[in-house]
Amino acid sequence: MMESIFLLALLGFCAWFWFDTQHCQESTKLIAKQVCVELHLQLLDDTIALVRMRLKRKKNGKLSVQRTYQFEFSDGGDKRLQGTIIMHGISLEILELPGYMNRTISPV
Repeated sequence: MMESIFLLALLGFCAWFWFDTQHCQESTKLIAKQVCVELHLQLLDDTIALVRMRLKRKKNGKLSVQRTYQFEFSDGGDKRLQGTIIMHGISLEILELPGYMNRTISPV
């Protein structure tokens, strides 16, 4: 009986984590698209890639998942540049566009 409850709880946690990761990835892709449009850049391949995931405390002390995504963009030339977005939970923490005005955007 206890094994069944544990297995069901584990399955529920895995389902929640998968849906949370999908939601975060959709939010990140939307942010990347909006920034590229605002800065007159082109989001290449229309994709972002999850490259790192870890637990980190928020300012209120609660643990949440911090995910790091990378994407490629172009400034109209023929070179591919790589940007990075770090999400803390589903909130934007850092947006880096190296090679393009060496700009780092971090919301308050």
